[in-house]
Amino acid sequence: MSAYTALTTAGYRAQVRDAATIFFTFAFPLVFLIIFGLIFSGQQLDETGRPYISYIAPGVMAWGVGNAAVFGIAFTLMQWRRDDLLRLIRLAPVRLHTVLAARYGLALGVGLAQAVLFTSVALFPPFGMELHPRWPMAVPVLLLGITAFLGIGVIIGTYASTPEGVAAIANFLMVPMAFVSGSFLPLDMMPGWLQSLSRVLPLRYLNDALAASLVGRGDWGDIAAGCGVLAVFSFALGAVALKTFRWSNRP
Repeated sequence: MSAYTALTTAGYRAQVRDAATIFFTFAFPLVFLIIFGLIFSGQQLDETGRPYISYIAPGVMAWGVGNAAVFGIAFTLMQWRRDDLLRLIRLAPVRLHTVLAARYGLALGVGLAQAVLFTSVALFPPFGMELHPRWPMAVPVLLLGITAFLGIGVIIGTYASTPEGVAAIANFLMVPMAFVSGSFLPLDMMPGWLQSLSRVLPLRYLNDALAASLVGRGDWGDIAAGCGVLAVFSFALGAVALKTFRWSNRP
């Protein structure tokens, strides 16, 4: 068995055996979709006639996928470093790109499973979301989004030394980002300065590109712009993550 296969298998088993991880990865974000979807069921937010679910479903999906990517790798790297498992893995020897590739594969699998679940629920009659013909473009958008947020997770997992530290830093970044980027409310309802602030956040572009892909709230230009910006974030955050990565807490 290769190192990549062994690490991927170990990571998968650890995730499926942890009920808390399963809940916060799949059920917790879905709660927001269900609550908002039921509250505003049958209501329209603008003259286009689109139901509210057309706004909330892509945004909640983007936030849930990004959240899972950040927390999943951040907690794993922190725990492996704290328990000196990373140092043992390095002595095996296993290269850094193999470790990160294994976590990346898991993050992609989890993110795509989340997307299928969220989309399926949003299509139920009480919510009434309608898929746009270009919905397959959501797949490359999600792949780029997961890559960008995985970079954030690696950086957090490098500097945080406790589970509390990971949770504090990740929530400090992801919760405000969800509101400022329009995951829960349309950006048009926000003050101009918050709309400007959202342009420096990766979640804004993941939201916009997913909305344009899934429900047609946007065009091909929004998808291309979202993918382009997410690719830049992925490259920049990945470079920082590789530069700052530590195998051990020992000096």
